[in-house]
Amino acid sequence: MADSSMDIVSNYDKQEIANAVNSSAKEVATRYDFKNIGASVELSGESISMQANSEERVLAILDVVKTHLVKRKVSLKHLDVPEAGPRLSGKEYKLDVGLKQGISQENAKKINKLIRDEGPKGVKSQIQGDELRVSSKSRDDLQAVQRMLSGADLDVALQYTNYR
Repeated sequence: MADSSMDIVSNYDKQEIANAVNSSAKEVATRYDFKNIGASVELSGESISMQANSEERVLAILDVVKTHLVKRKVSLKHLDVPEAGPRLSGKEYKLDVGLKQGISQENAKKINKLIRDEGPKGVKSQIQGDELRVSSKSRDDLQAVQRMLSGADLDVALQYTNYR
């Protein structure tokens, strides 16, 4: 009998993020507390750009964006919020939040070690670029690995693809 396998990846749906940012922009444009302060939010490439006339307002816009992302079932672990916070640019405060995709080598090694140490026996995992391939004789073992990783506290959002 052939081995069963699956890929563990960390990807986001660009269309869902675009929809969340667009609905956030509409909310920012119509909310009373954002009137006449130059507040805006837009998706530019692989980052979400926000600006307003005060640091607190930029962080409030970030909160609105996060709310809309959660409503669209996009994990907040895909956001790469700078630790320095909003930066002053002229009279405006700006915040560019990057979008993370793929599993870094450091996280891949951590997940690999977790599967080896705590996963079912007979499960093999290997790192392939920015994803992991997990294989086993039993599909039940693969499902056990999925449950284990879903319960683990990792700083990367995981999806399971190519389940065969």
